[in-house]
Amino acid sequence: MGKQLDSITPQLQQFIEQQKIFFVGTAAATGSVNVSPKGTDSFRVIDANTIVWLNLTGSGNETAAHLLKNKRMTIMFCAFEGKPMILRLYGKAEIYHKRDNQFMKYEKLFPKNIGARQIIEMHVELVQTSCGFAVPYMDYKEERTTLNDWASKQGSKNIEAYWKNKNTQSIDGFETNIMSD
Repeated sequence: MGKQLDSITPQLQQFIEQQKIFFVGTAAATGSVNVSPKGTDSFRVIDANTIVWLNLTGSGNETAAHLLKNKRMTIMFCAFEGKPMILRLYGKAEIYHKRDNQFMKYEKLFPKNIGARQIIEMHVELVQTSCGFAVPYMDYKEERTTLNDWASKQGSKNIEAYWKNKNTQSIDGFETNIMSD
């Protein structure tokens, strides 16, 4: 049966650290709801009620746009291997860009990545587990390197041009502030 907790326990932190993928859900008061899969070595538990994750350059920037409108965020992990479980973290999030001190503080927790676009810090207000009995078994094969290879090939200048061209607004026309001073 599912449980609700007010913080991430050491056992749940261990579960998080074993997962290869997580999903982020955000929404403004109007417009589209966004759910994004995230992978690579991009998630850290700071303490029982604080997590950060490294948001890499992608084709859209919905999470950033939504967080500027509404700070609530849900993160979901689910076990595709081993004991079944779904873990959801609910809370309020802040978004940090390379120009922010908090970005620089947290950036060193992750492997260097030219495509690092933002760091999201979330204060966890509710932790919920559920059975995950319907989640299929799936074997982890390996990390995809395509996104990191692409970002490395682009270099910083071209990545910033990409942000300006593709990441300044959400699909609903909300600003992302990625290029703000």
